[in-house]
Amino acid sequence: MPELLRRVGTSDLDRTATMMRRLYPGWEIEECDGSNLWDGVYPPKGTAYAASWPGVEVIGDQSVMIDAPSQLPEHLVAASADRRLILHAMHSVVDWLAFAVWEDGQLVRSLSLSPDSGIIENIGEPLPFELPHWAGDRPADVIPWPDEDEEPYPLPFHPLELGEDALRALCGFIQEGRPQPDDVDADNIRLHGFQVRYLHGPDPAEQEVELQRAVEAMGPPREFSLGSDGSLIERDGP
Repeated sequence: MPELLRRVGTSDLDRTATMMRRLYPGWEIEECDGSNLWDGVYPPKGTAYAASWPGVEVIGDQSVMIDAPSQLPEHLVAASADRRLILHAMHSVVDWLAFAVWEDGQLVRSLSLSPDSGIIENIGEPLPFELPHWAGDRPADVIPWPDEDEEPYPLPFHPLELGEDALRALCGFIQEGRPQPDDVDADNIRLHGFQVRYLHGPDPAEQEVELQRAVEAMGPPREFSLGSDGSLIERDGP
């Protein structure tokens, strides 16, 4: 895939829209403002950024950021017949990483892990870029919070560091860290934007109304301070 992304030009909108209709059966799809491969890897919920060229297709959508990549919907895997399919997802707030590789519809590698959940999924043999991490050559350089009694990081490496290595090896670019001369220029690869909504799912407007009702039903805000023993003490006023 990195070699293909290095050679792509401007993606055709009609071709990309056709791909979206094929990969989102039963969904309402409407064109919206686009993005680029650098900024578009984590679009807002209900939005997908995508591009289609001969031999390579790219989609950024939160709905495929799943804990167990092996459970990716079958029709998406089937659409990758005769090609390589790559799923890559990270969330920096919880240090979560998930990636997977299919070859001609067959899953060959899947890994999902975070410090809180541990190893969620580990299928297939580690890929070459993973080996230094598993061997302990890339330990997590994480300073624990003061109340954690200096407990070591619960994984032998930092998921996000492995995630950047996976992104570069599998897709040719990174999100953080020092770019290399042969990295894909993700900022210059334009992606088309689409609003996507499952026709048989809940209506977004109704969801917004329900959320507003829940907020209105909440009591007044409560404020707490941290006691000397680490306990929470509710404050009476500002």
